[in-house]
Amino acid sequence: MRSRYTAYVLSESGYLLETWDPQTRPAELDFDAAQRWLGLRILRTAAGLETDENGEVEFVARYKVAGRATRLHEISRFRKKDGRWLYVDGIRGNTDSGRRN
Repeated sequence: MRSRYTAYVLSESGYLLETWDPQTRPAELDFDAAQRWLGLRILRTAAGLETDENGEVEFVARYKVAGRATRLHEISRFRKKDGRWLYVDGIRGNTDSGRRN
């Protein structure tokens, strides 16, 4: 999860697509050049150990666009394929906007 967050910060679409399950992976990713990532907080994990085939990560990622702060809350599902964890999909929770700075 942390490596995927870092890839979003750096706009590394290649890494994101490589670590996305082929069954749910989009053809391409678009990044907003005005978006500035501010931080990632992992809230919980479920499964995802070496012997597991599936796992979940609940997180909150914060970012700003045009001075407006936003929180992305998601429960991401992962599947292990050939020993590598791949992002399958996510259930988004509420996002709240912060005040303008």
